Order: sequence, then structure tokens, then C-alpha cells
Amino acid sequence: MSSSPDWEVIVLGAGASGLMCAATAGRRGRRVMVLDHARRAGEKIRVSGGGRCNFTHLHAEARHYLCHDPVFPQAALKSFPPQAFLDLLTRHGIAHHAKKPGQLFCDDSAERVVAMLLAECQRHHVTLFTSQTLRQVTALPSGFRVQTAQGSWTTASLVVALGGRSMPKLGATALGYDLARQFGLKIVPTKPGLTPLSFGGDLREGCRDLTGLSVPATVSCATARFTDDLLFTHRGLSGPAILQISSHWRGGEAITVDLTPGIDLYPRLKEASAREPGLNLRTIVSRFLPKRLALQRIALAGGDGRMAEIADKRLRLVAEQINQWRVVPSGTGGFDRAEVTVGGVDTRALEPHTLACRTVPGLHFIGEVVDVTGWLGGFNLQWAWSSGHAAGSVA
Repeated sequence: MSSSPDWEVIVLGAGASGLMCAATAGRRGRRVMVLDHARRAGEKIRVSGGGRCNFTHLHAEARHYLCHDPVFPQAALKSFPPQAFLDLLTRHGIAHHAKKPGQLFCDDSAERVVAMLLAECQRHHVTLFTSQTLRQVTALPSGFRVQTAQGSWTTASLVVALGGRSMPKLGATALGYDLARQFGLKIVPTKPGLTPLSFGGDLREGCRDLTGLSVPATVSCATARFTDDLLFTHRGLSGPAILQISSHWRGGEAITVDLTPGIDLYPRLKEASAREPGLNLRTIVSRFLPKRLALQRIALAGGDGRMAEIADKRLRLVAEQINQWRVVPSGTGGFDRAEVTVGGVDTRALEPHTLACRTVPGLHFIGEVVDVTGWLGGFNLQWAWSSGHAAGSVA
């Protein structure tokens, strides 16, 4: 490469982290180009939060992320915290609201966030080329050469913001991992995250009978535990509680579902048996669960009957079917239905404050391509903003 590269920074990927990185580097006066294979920038931003963009969680900390190095995300999150992105939205006049404590959404369309990022890039003279088919990236003595089907450019710094494997219908590929391997970085095995869980046989039939029913639940798996809404579907289970646990679930493991979180049902059934012996079991259980679900749980524990005629052993079994429903999923919704990718570029190869590769000067990996996966509720977009800002501050 000549002493003067075509660009000082090339960012591969015009998603959330890539646009944030480009705008940040441009603000420093760097000559920045962004390349993306999609026709438009920010496609995953547009569909986030049901089209309203759950753009951050105000309480995002390292503990809200899955990573083989549990403290790794904290450096970037501290350098560009949720309030920093909120301040940026405020400067652009984008109104927002909280659906749940800490979870912030745009009042308007997610398109406003994309437009804001593009405006920031334009303001700082970032050049964006979409519909680019990446052919090759080559290391040079003092930088990199990036070749697409449409052109070839040299750069001093290269930032890989190509995302993970989730949502292939929006153009997601494994290209970011291929580039990491090309430069000798290890990849933590990837799997779908924040995705529904599916079942087979009788379990699937049972869920199908309750399709569309949503109830609060506590779902646990290994050391992870989440309390939120659970949704029955024709394939199995979904809803926020299930999406959360899916990122932690490993094939073949059981999950435990408590359908009356915070309520130990067995003492309640014992009390009802003593005070209201003439009532049917379904009447008592329907005080705690929707009737359709109550009847199904009761059937699995031996059927209905008058409280006075039901043995203590069966009351315990009914309570277990509700408080400790233990099931083994047959699979997940896959990357097609996953909101994020678990796994990715091993963080041991990256410097946490800058997301720079420790062994290849000038090379950075940011966003979803890295082995950092957030909980549901704005944590993943906050990682995109924070990691993008971290790399853009030095690239």
C-alpha cells in the first residue's frame, strides 16, 4: 500500500454498530467509508422492537450479556453508556417511551433511528456504498485492501461489523466469522439466541391446543432464570421468558416452567380442600390460571374431581405440573426466527476498550459478530452502539 491509503477507515457493515462506528470515526476527522451488501443500511434496526426500535436498556451492564469473558462488555458499555445514546436521540428530536422499566422505544418508527445515524454519518462526511458484494480482504504491510465486485480500496484501519447469522432473510451471513478465521481469530461456536423453543409429539399437541394463550411464567435452565410472559404456539413455546432462556439453553437439556410465579400452589390447594371441599379442582385451579390451561394441567395430573375426594398425593402432582413443569425442547426456531446470534469472535483476541484485534494492528470486530449476546429488551442494540463507538474512537 502506498503511504496514503484511499481511506483511513473502512467499515464493513452498515448496521447499528457499523453506522455508529463510522459516525464516531468521522467526527474525529477521519476519512471513512462504509460498505454493505444490502440495498439499504440499517435493515435489522428497522425491524427491531416490532418496528419501534427498542434502542437501549437504561440499566445495561456486563451482567446482562452472555460472553465467555463475563467482564469483557463492561469497558465499552462504560465508555458509551445508554444515556449517551439517549442524549443523541434527544439532539435529533426523537421522542421515546418506556414499555417496561428501562426498556426504551421510539414513539415513532424505527426508521427515525436509521435516519439519525445516516444523518450523523453525512454530517461527518462518511461515504456509504450499499449493494456491494465483498470478494476479498487482504492484509498489507500497513493496512488492508478491500475488494468488492464493484471496486477495490485500501485502508489503514478495517472494522468488521458484519453481524451474526440471525435473520438471514435480511441478508445475515457468516462472512464476519470467515474474516476472523482468515486473520487467525477463534470463533466461539454459534447458535440461535432469543428464539422460540419447539417440541415434538404430545408436548407439541398440548402447546398447539393452547396456541395464542399468554401467561406470566418463570422459566429456568441450568443457572439462568427469567420471569416474564410465556406464549403457547403451534410449535411449542415463545414469549419474552422463553426467548430469554433460549439463549442459555443447550440441546437435550430440560427447562423448568413455573406457571404461577411467586405462588406456591400446593398450600393453596390444601387450604381450598379444607375450606371448600365441595368445589371441583378445576374451579380452584382456574383462580390461578386461564381455564384452558388449568384443565390441561389437571388432566396431566389425573383429572378433575371434587376437592374432598382428591388425595393429597394428587394435589401435590397438580401443583408440580404447574409450579415445576419440566420439559425438554426438541429444538429452537433456528436462525430464521432468532433475534440474535449467541457466540462469535472470541473476545480473548480483542482489546475490550477498543475492540481491536490484539494480533493484527488496525483490525476491529464490533457488534453481533463478537461473542457478546445481550438479554431481550434493548441490550443488544446498546452493545452495538457501545462497541461501535469504542472502535470508532480509535480506528
